[in-house]
Amino acid sequence: MDYFRPIAMTDAARPAGALALVGGWCWFERVEHLTRAGSRGIVAAADLPDPLRRRLVAPRPALFGIDPARPRLMGIVNVTPDSFSDGGAFADPGRAVAQGLALAAAGADLIDIGGESTRPGSAEVPATEEIARVVPVIAGLRRAGLSLPVSIDTRKAVVARAALAAGADIVNDVAALRHDPEMVSEVVAGGAGLCLMHAQGDPATMQKDPHYPNVLLDVFDFLAGRIAAAEAAGIPRERIAIDPGIGFGKTLAHNLALIRGLSLLHGLGCAILLGASRKRFIGTIGGGAALASADRRGPGTVAVTLAGIAQGVQIHRVHDIEETRQAVLLWQALHIGENP
Repeated sequence: MDYFRPIAMTDAARPAGALALVGGWCWFERVEHLTRAGSRGIVAAADLPDPLRRRLVAPRPALFGIDPARPRLMGIVNVTPDSFSDGGAFADPGRAVAQGLALAAAGADLIDIGGESTRPGSAEVPATEEIARVVPVIAGLRRAGLSLPVSIDTRKAVVARAALAAGADIVNDVAALRHDPEMVSEVVAGGAGLCLMHAQGDPATMQKDPHYPNVLLDVFDFLAGRIAAAEAAGIPRERIAIDPGIGFGKTLAHNLALIRGLSLLHGLGCAILLGASRKRFIGTIGGGAALASADRRGPGTVAVTLAGIAQGVQIHRVHDIEETRQAVLLWQALHIGENP
């Protein structure tokens, strides 16, 4: 099979024949031709098969009620006692609601609520407990007047059903509909948006020596299959985002290979969500206090976020909205002359 990775550019000196990448802020005129046997070099975008060229150029439709024509930030609220970064900080529903509102005020475009930690080595939480954690927060945010899209970070259909009934709009499934066979019907019945993430193994075991023949191409093929399964079940592609699953069954080298090659995923025809905030590889590379403390990985998170934006990634799931938004605004002003 052949794969084509658009070489995303943002330079103001844009050639006349360059193509807009998925209707966003990047452009491209060359692609890297990849195969399982290795790279076959650089080819002109004009030489791409017509269906693929159209998919790489076509603007992505409004997703979850937000326009992906510019970078968007998803604020994280973990309503858990054991998340790797902020476990316990927002276990109280009132504090979680306040945090969600604070993230919105700081510039988040959507809010992600999670009631089950999926950090490496974590155990599954009973659905009843997960519901008890997340539903009061979602309902509280809506009562407080939050109008932003809200996603529920869950693998379980019954949790998704309760969260959608409480006011969530999106199901962010780290298992990509594989953990619970009833999940797809809940997304269809609720008319919800869906984020499909790649993971190798489950959270309890995923970091035990993960291997891939080619991590970038393997993730691409996996996500292509999950998109096809979702579409076959009645979820239109325009309601789907994809996430390469940084840190979910990946080594440091795997994470870096995926981040370097993110633009390949535009060929799947969905908006891309990048969730690298405060993850272990940032501390490993950054060293110092960040090695031991997840909440000291903000600068590294910003670096990874901007690398994703430089490849046209539309949605960025982060803990530190204010700091990241500032960096994104400066990046936009410097690279594309935009200051929203």
